[in-house]
Amino acid sequence: MTTPDAVPLDDPRFRTEPATLYRELRRDHGTVVPVLLDSGIPAWLVVGYRELHRVTGDAALFSRDPGLWNQREKVRPGRPLLPVIGPAEPSVPSAADGRHRLRAAVFGSALDAVDPFALRRHAERFADELIDALCGTGEADLVAQYATLLPARVLARLYGFPDEDGPGLVTSLNDMIEGRGRALAGQAHLTVAVEQLLSERRKEPADDVVSRLLADDSGLGDEEIARDLMMMTAAGHRPTADWIGSSLRLMLTDGRFAGSLYGGRGSVAEAMNEVLWEDTPAQTVAGRWAARDTHLGGRRIRAGDLLLLGLQGANRDPRVRSGASARTGGNHAHFSFGHGEHRCPFPAPEIAEVIARTAIEAVLDRLPDIGLAVPAESLTHRPSPWLRGLTALPVRFTPLPAP
Repeated sequence: MTTPDAVPLDDPRFRTEPATLYRELRRDHGTVVPVLLDSGIPAWLVVGYRELHRVTGDAALFSRDPGLWNQREKVRPGRPLLPVIGPAEPSVPSAADGRHRLRAAVFGSALDAVDPFALRRHAERFADELIDALCGTGEADLVAQYATLLPARVLARLYGFPDEDGPGLVTSLNDMIEGRGRALAGQAHLTVAVEQLLSERRKEPADDVVSRLLADDSGLGDEEIARDLMMMTAAGHRPTADWIGSSLRLMLTDGRFAGSLYGGRGSVAEAMNEVLWEDTPAQTVAGRWAARDTHLGGRRIRAGDLLLLGLQGANRDPRVRSGASARTGGNHAHFSFGHGEHRCPFPAPEIAEVIARTAIEAVLDRLPDIGLAVPAESLTHRPSPWLRGLTALPVRFTPLPAP
């Protein structure tokens, strides 16, 4: 499947000029782009809205089972790519057919039992603790000191991890999700933490997600629960952190949202939705594997080929984003939470939205005269084709004593 004009997925323009890059990819390759992963391993990047809708809507033809991958033997053990692509053993996003539906239902039920008032209370408490630590200085990096710390702390509390485990979980999750040098070490740390929590909750159940998973009588084993918990923790943490950071950046740099910075909240939801369309945290997701030979977007796809979900590319597809339809407004038909049978399980997106919105509103409430401390054009994004997030968001504000 390798083509001479395949695009390396580590092209820095995924970080620096994504809008320009996606336009060029469509012009030169169409809606299904040949790309090269780590070590030159070939794959397809789907950047067409309609093509991505077809891929995510047909779980039989475009399977979530990584065991089908015709290139897996070329990925050497220990490569940082493996935690990004996914383990050979299925988790709730990758389990096939009925088993996936069962595991998604069990996990969704455990999440659905989360008290929404408790969720917001936890998010407010951790947000206030983080702001307390920085509000007296008059300046801060809202990425390093706030956004990348908050979601994991809230999720850890909901799942049943002790609060003191939060900082270590943040580090391991960030390392694993980046898919770079420390990815495997981060995965190992998270594995140990999850296994220990399962062991403790087997002995002493509590009112948390893990206890509800263990108490379910559907027949899931501890290994399946552990894999699902790891996957959902990773999927819930960093994208939500990047959603917070990118939404705050938009509100600090775009005059349309100035009112929200000075006493109002009306534009917070609008800014958050615009980020999901224009700067979605989950830029590229792996993936789907062709169950048989087929055609997609004018390309011949072989059985076992890996298709990467170009969520940001599809969100920017000019065939569905032109004229009046280019305005996001209240339109939630983006791909930022996926689509089809393997989309983010309900109510995970709602939980992420509560955490992100609470985090943003806490900043606006506690630091009302906040402003960007550097020129907007100097802000940079992490060098990752998978998740799009700011490396830093330096701000200034009037120092305030912690209450």
